[in-house]
Amino acid sequence: MSQPIPRDDEPPPAGRAADPAHMRRAVELAARGRGTTSPNPVVGCVVLDASGRVAGEGFHAYAGGPHAEVVALRAAGERARGGTAYVTLEPCDHTGRTGPCSAALLEAGVARVVVAVGDPNPVAAGGAGRLRAHGVVVESGVLTEEAERGNAEWLTSVRLGRPHVTWKYAATLDGRSAAADGTSQWITSPESRADVHRLRAGTDAIIAGVGTVLADDPRLTARPSGEADPGAGRRLLRVIVDSDGRTPVSARVLDGGAPTLVAVAHDASATELEARAKELGRLGAGGAAEVVRLPRREPYGIDLHALLAELHRRQVVGVLLEGGPTLAGSFVREGLVDRVVGYLAPALLGEGAAALGPAGVTTIAGTHRLELEDVTPIGPDLRLTARPVPLKEK
Repeated sequence: MSQPIPRDDEPPPAGRAADPAHMRRAVELAARGRGTTSPNPVVGCVVLDASGRVAGEGFHAYAGGPHAEVVALRAAGERARGGTAYVTLEPCDHTGRTGPCSAALLEAGVARVVVAVGDPNPVAAGGAGRLRAHGVVVESGVLTEEAERGNAEWLTSVRLGRPHVTWKYAATLDGRSAAADGTSQWITSPESRADVHRLRAGTDAIIAGVGTVLADDPRLTARPSGEADPGAGRRLLRVIVDSDGRTPVSARVLDGGAPTLVAVAHDASATELEARAKELGRLGAGGAAEVVRLPRREPYGIDLHALLAELHRRQVVGVLLEGGPTLAGSFVREGLVDRVVGYLAPALLGEGAAALGPAGVTTIAGTHRLELEDVTPIGPDLRLTARPVPLKEK
């Protein structure tokens, strides 16, 4: 839980002891941009005046819009002079659609800048160096882990050259995602399904396998839940992994309601799919479809690394992997899952499809270990959030 930020009528905490509280607030602010800043990072900023009182706050709200530092400095006005700025990501030092934040901080007369995470993007990095060269005190490493977790999608994209992958699944307590007869709607509660739409609204693309399309005919969209959710109703890219081109042209993922990319193997017969894609393109709606051919790789059908590279080329920063179990197992086996979000219903089936298919594990020593980050009740269900344990920690 965040430490309270002092009001104007309260004496500010002394010295650097207040750094974690102010940076935690900056991390909270950054999260407000989730789902609307891609392909840019989420960034939050808190500016204190020279006496240590909060003078301005800001976050990066949308790609092409003012950066967090600029928003916070505008709110602070002249009170920023001689003060401190807390930023979740190193201030940029380049001119893109907006000017460099390092220059904005210098112009405002900020005396000290505290950074949580250095910018790994060589195009934008260097803000800390410029500030130091002009006499500004720059300190780093405050709440780095929290800030990295909040910006994991963008950091993964820049560092690894591929989108960050979150595998989402729903299952009973005994790990079943469907009954013996194949039925799966609905294992979890309406509250969990609403939470999934909020999860979808914070990403760029949803990936599903053709088996899920054939079994459930899902829309794979982020539909508004009645709340002011960031990104609710966005036209997310729908990605169907379909090595042999079996997606029906009548499938709801080809309804024109959102853009769709069908990934087929280079040697697949996909004449009807390609014709449907051209038809949607002629309609001129926001739900155009495209068939992309990728190298075939067994046992997955297509090369998953090539798929993620293609999505990265299209500036997709974060993806939500939704199914089914075979595709999820393939991503896990390849080490391509960065986060797991599981919705567990207090129910038992005993038989039926498992939530995860074969994932390359033959002995207990090969278990894919996870570290729990969060456990939250969602209606009658539990939502578990975990990340893979790095190899050096296993």
